[in-house]
Amino acid sequence: MLFVLGEYTFTGRGAADIAASVERAIGEGALAPGAALPPLRELAAGLGVNPNTVAAAYRMLRDRGVIETAGRRGSRVRRRPATTARDEIRPEVPPGVRDLSTGNPDTALLPPLAEALAEAAARNARQPMLYGHAPVEEELAALARAAFDADGVPAGPVGLTSGSLDAMERALTAHLRPGDAVAVEDPGWGSVFDLVPALGLRAVPVGVDDDGPLPHDVDAALRQGARALIVTDRGQNPTGATLSATRAGELRTVLGGHPRVLVIDDDHVNGLTELPLHPLAGSTPHWMLVRSTAKAYGPDLRLAVLTGDPVTVDRVRGRYRLGPGWVSHLLQHTVAHLWRTGAVDVPAVSAAYAARRDALVRALADRGVAAHGRSGMNVWVPVPDETAAVARLLQWGWAVAPGARFRLDSPPGIRVTVSPVTVDEVPALAEAVAGAVRPLRAGRFG
Repeated sequence: MLFVLGEYTFTGRGAADIAASVERAIGEGALAPGAALPPLRELAAGLGVNPNTVAAAYRMLRDRGVIETAGRRGSRVRRRPATTARDEIRPEVPPGVRDLSTGNPDTALLPPLAEALAEAAARNARQPMLYGHAPVEEELAALARAAFDADGVPAGPVGLTSGSLDAMERALTAHLRPGDAVAVEDPGWGSVFDLVPALGLRAVPVGVDDDGPLPHDVDAALRQGARALIVTDRGQNPTGATLSATRAGELRTVLGGHPRVLVIDDDHVNGLTELPLHPLAGSTPHWMLVRSTAKAYGPDLRLAVLTGDPVTVDRVRGRYRLGPGWVSHLLQHTVAHLWRTGAVDVPAVSAAYAARRDALVRALADRGVAAHGRSGMNVWVPVPDETAAVARLLQWGWAVAPGARFRLDSPPGIRVTVSPVTVDEVPALAEAVAGAVRPLRAGRFG
């Protein structure tokens, strides 16, 4: 049998077929984001199936992050289906417009890779990596562990994944099940907002200020049942927030009352900031801290090192072995060479980003505009109307990222990536941003 809704016909007798039919409707645009799905019993009657079959189909869709359910209010297509990445929320950049929306590092500050790649190739020629070899190179693991130790990260085994988000996904799936809640920073990294529902998990937003997540919000999220907390330690994307020692202590106190929570520290700007690390690692029995090479050494070096409690790391490494198997040893040797030779001048790189970022924040303050950017390569500017601000800046030759990519419940804003900007260009940029937004009170980002 068939069920017709508007111009679309739903089909299927089994739960998987019904779920696929709904996904096709979303993919073809017949069901728009936020659209209500047919009531469970109504769709079951139209298709001639048991209501439990439709319930199972809707459960599959919810677990895949395609729809959301609201009790008696029924089920709706998610505003951002898991198949639609937030990175697609970006302005079209016309020719001649400066693009400050991408979040990419300054390529002039990335180290040259030729020598490191040549050494990696030579080592591979002498001793090719074959099936059955150890997945993690001893030198890379030792260098990573020494860096963790220097930053006060608790002892733990070292693992590798293909980037920070890959590590987060594997840690979340190692401990959580579909339907569980995850406390996430808001504003925060849009890719995390995409990942959580794609795993069938629920994102619970917690507010952020310059010192990191707000303890009261974190405590409320954990009391509501959040099973995991994801925190950016330094250079938070998009706000530049950095976890202070005081805030870290307050959050550790909160976490002390919730020992079953998985804590994930994201230190993605390691290598391009001199601000000290104040991780939450070890606050609970299950934890992980992950560092990506993308920002400091180049986005195409798809490698992240992680450490954590033995159970979490073992589960992450075990699941990785069943998929990719290992991170390319050519990449491992390349990164080990870069670390061993000090290819990135951390003080110089940190100072270069800080000069542009701090200059923009100061210039905006001089023009009555509150902005935030304690570390990293981005500046967050609260605005009353994102669409208007982005459109005006495009007209004046600047492309910035709309805050919708980085928000759940927090107020509007725009993200400005300072990587492509010189200090001399900051006054013109600040004048344009100030002209596109009205002054807002400084403080928390929500």
